[in-house]
Amino acid sequence: MDPLVSAEWLADQLGAPDLRVLDASYDALLPGEPPRDHAAEYRAGHVPGALYMGLAGFSDAASDLPSTMPGAAQFAERAARLGIDRATRIVLYDDAPHHTAARAWVTLRAFGFERVALLDGGLAAWKRAGLPLEQGEATVPPHALDAGAGTTGLRDLAAMRTIQRDASEQIVDARSAARFTGAELDPRAGVAPGHIPGALNLPYKRLFDEDGRWKRGEALAAAFRDAGVDLDRPMVMTCGSGITASVLAFGAHLLGRDAAVYDGSWTEWGADPSTPKATGAA
Repeated sequence: MDPLVSAEWLADQLGAPDLRVLDASYDALLPGEPPRDHAAEYRAGHVPGALYMGLAGFSDAASDLPSTMPGAAQFAERAARLGIDRATRIVLYDDAPHHTAARAWVTLRAFGFERVALLDGGLAAWKRAGLPLEQGEATVPPHALDAGAGTTGLRDLAAMRTIQRDASEQIVDARSAARFTGAELDPRAGVAPGHIPGALNLPYKRLFDEDGRWKRGEALAAAFRDAGVDLDRPMVMTCGSGITASVLAFGAHLLGRDAAVYDGSWTEWGADPSTPKATGAA
């Protein structure tokens, strides 16, 4: 299965016994932003047979940081409700401005799920194709899951301190230029403005065309290169809370490159008085 599938491809595959479609819409809310009820929006109209993933439930319930990866037991419990295992073909989509299906992709991959794809253009592309929607809430029998020993593809604060010092991996920041440079104060209380010293800035919106579809091939590679990223060197992606960093990680995957995600991202780094911080464009 290609990591990025079209609405037409998905429509042809619906009903396949090994396929599960998940709505991964989620609010990566900043203070002061009005929330959306994505669960209610799902019930009002979703891809037929799709389950509402409840991506918020895949964030570590014990962490003070937003959106960080859950522990193995929490992941297994939440995944069991979706009736998925590592043999399941999973297609993720969203109807959210931060393209949160990419965060769901990073989460599933971190726990060893390899057969995972994104619906290109999300629910908007499905609607533009004139394909039917289903109302209500789909359910499946729970499926016991062994979450495995731990997660992969993530970096914690200790690892990021080392990477920042030795430049062993390129640090690529998905936030806006204003947030990256510090021209705009961080919206979270107690979090400094600016970025990790040495980081490159690639705002996640640059990976999409005007219709919200992923750029591909040379157009996608150019977005990385224009930000100063060397696609032949290791990368770790960061942002505010790990959500749009996942967008960059998926973009790198489309180019055949693996990229890690700094799970705590700037919310953790920027709130720690012992970490170095930089402002300005460089």
